[in-house]
Amino acid sequence: MNLEYITNKVLNGQLIDYEEAVELSSIKDLDELLEAANTIREKFKGNKMDLCSIMNAKSGKCSENCKFCAQSAHYKTGAPEYSLISKEEALKMAKENEENGVHRFSLVTSGKGISDGELDKVTEIYDELKNKTKLQLCASFGIISYEQGLKLKKAGVTMYHHNLETSKAFFPKICDTHTYEDRIETIKNVMKAGLDVCCGGLFGLGETMEDRIKMAFDIRALGIKSVPINILQPIKGTPLENNMILQPDEILRIIAVFRFIIPDGYIRFGGGRKSLGEHQEKGLKSGINAALVGNYLTTIGNKITEDIEMIKRQGLEI
Repeated sequence: MNLEYITNKVLNGQLIDYEEAVELSSIKDLDELLEAANTIREKFKGNKMDLCSIMNAKSGKCSENCKFCAQSAHYKTGAPEYSLISKEEALKMAKENEENGVHRFSLVTSGKGISDGELDKVTEIYDELKNKTKLQLCASFGIISYEQGLKLKKAGVTMYHHNLETSKAFFPKICDTHTYEDRIETIKNVMKAGLDVCCGGLFGLGETMEDRIKMAFDIRALGIKSVPINILQPIKGTPLENNMILQPDEILRIIAVFRFIIPDGYIRFGGGRKSLGEHQEKGLKSGINAALVGNYLTTIGNKITEDIEMIKRQGLEI
């Protein structure tokens, strides 16, 4: 079995299996792998890029102990702490993003989940955004119920973001205040409520390539088509503060393998892609067809205008 065989299998509409994905991850000629992944992206998704942005709508004091997170109350990181933002603040940022060419806008809150009281407040914000922008509205409020998902849908939210982060086997080493199964249940809840799901992982936690691939297959099995690739930026004060940042070649390999596994999805540049350095444009030729743009939750991203210029240089359309 070789790269050409697996590539043709995908181009002919068949799905690869776990063993084939592992084989892809160890192919020596990285450029050939990236080129093949790019061909798959072109075949199934064309040249259009989907751009999203997020707003940190409530920060810090999270009860969960995810070892990578600046917002966990278990660690001292100096991350900002504030309660739910106002309708006016959300609208101002949403309109700025819309004017810069962003398609999707998401409010993100810290915490295990969101209370019904807070949910009532955010649905009011979404009503305002729905009436005063043309943005597709997304949400990321942690672990939620089916009933909460229904309320978000009614308020105009079309997509819910909830990462698996890593494989089922590795997850307990990263967080033990909730489970991998809790995350799966939330995804099923919001799908049942009629929302699309954006779900990816965070890479560089200490996981193996096999962990990454297993997570990708779990994401595919759930029918998810928006998959952010986030790269750990170790944060001082967290248990993972001394983790080594992934090298560009490894990040590009992850992107390509995910494109093979989910050929018709939106493989999305997520947080931490600045680790690619000058190779960010190469990422756009490795299977990427979506991107999180602007500043992220507790780290700094590229300027939206810079991203759009980079995307256009690679012949992709906004």
